[in-house]
Amino acid sequence: MRLSLVLIFTWICLAAQAQDTGPKGNAANVPTDRNKILQLQIFMDKHLFGPGKLDGAIGEFTYKAIVNYNFARGHKDIYNWSYALAEAEREVPVVFAAFKIRSDLMRYVAPDLPMDPEDQVKFPYMAYRSMLELVAERFHTEEEFLIKINPDKNLAKLKVNSLIVVPNVSSFRIEDVKSMASFKADPALSKNTIVVDTTERIAVVYSPTEKLLAAFPITPGKPEFIPVGSWKLMTMMTTPTFRYDKQFLEEGVRGKEAFQLPPGPNSPIGIIWNGISKSGIGLHGTASPKTIGRSQSAGCVRFANWDAIRLPSLVRPGAKVIVR
Repeated sequence: MRLSLVLIFTWICLAAQAQDTGPKGNAANVPTDRNKILQLQIFMDKHLFGPGKLDGAIGEFTYKAIVNYNFARGHKDIYNWSYALAEAEREVPVVFAAFKIRSDLMRYVAPDLPMDPEDQVKFPYMAYRSMLELVAERFHTEEEFLIKINPDKNLAKLKVNSLIVVPNVSSFRIEDVKSMASFKADPALSKNTIVVDTTERIAVVYSPTEKLLAAFPITPGKPEFIPVGSWKLMTMMTTPTFRYDKQFLEEGVRGKEAFQLPPGPNSPIGIIWNGISKSGIGLHGTASPKTIGRSQSAGCVRFANWDAIRLPSLVRPGAKVIVR
């Protein structure tokens, strides 16, 4: 290789240091209008450069998405937002859409789902606790933003046929997530590499020719549990059950008491598990997408469910996983 994948990614990350308040330094042509920012976020999401939750605000991951997009497209000035803004205006002319609550979605909501793992095992499915939570994840956003763009509606009382304004993004459809679907090795996708940068909290996918294919925000594990090194992707399965072991999650040592939690979007590992050759470690979804990048898991790497479900289209068992 002309240049190691790790070195490439390090250079990108140095160009986009974490900053929750948005871009600084050399960033140019940065929009300030909420709808313009949302338009840009939807465009980034569409092209697999995850901006984090869609909220019409410039934060750390929107900034990093722009930098990665510019680098992947070969733009010399990776800080300049004008390239993506022009493309977003053409591809995303409408930033909001109307969504009607369908009756078939009600089975994915369980308002009485408890918080205690000891009680969760009594349920067959880790469903959403509200229809608002379902809609927020479906459209890659958070409940607070939906409330903001629907000021005249009581979103706590959504029911069948209710209409709600949402970001005009390709939706994460929980009803399309197959139960216990396993993804096998693929002649092309198994040759790709995913680089997990635990400092910058970004996972980046490269082709064998070092082409940058995608970049998603992640939450890494606790520093003492981070499996730094080069590994291999071993398994990929949707809707797995999860062994909840409080002692293992906090100390990295298996405890005597554990609970086998049912599958579902509110499982601690979300809707897909991607196990690597480091025992017990995987790349997976989450029950709380709003915390991506801002809280720590035990040793695994968490993605928002809407990003995690895209991984099988980018990498397959046999792919290299670099954790740094």
